[in-house]
Amino acid sequence: MAYIDPVTASPSNYKTLMENEQVRVLEMTLKAGESDQVHSHPSETVYFVKGGKVKIHLPDGGVADADIPDGHVMWHEEWTHRVENVGSSDVHAIIVEAK
Repeated sequence: MAYIDPVTASPSNYKTLMENEQVRVLEMTLKAGESDQVHSHPSETVYFVKGGKVKIHLPDGGVADADIPDGHVMWHEEWTHRVENVGSSDVHAIIVEAK
């Protein structure tokens, strides 16, 4: 699957905060009940300023449910997905993508 830039795919959810030759730092906001569009990340580290209940939809049709606590940090290898906020509070995260 081709790379799909989250900032281009979902500009109301993703904003570039900083970019250089090594990393790109994004801010992600996903309101309660909202879903972003299918997008990709290279390997990423994510800090959830404000977590919540989400469904992660994968290209193969798989779905993963997650209840992410505030302050949670995760790392994930390169992937493509769509995130749906199924909780009652907004989700806010800072994403550091490796280049």
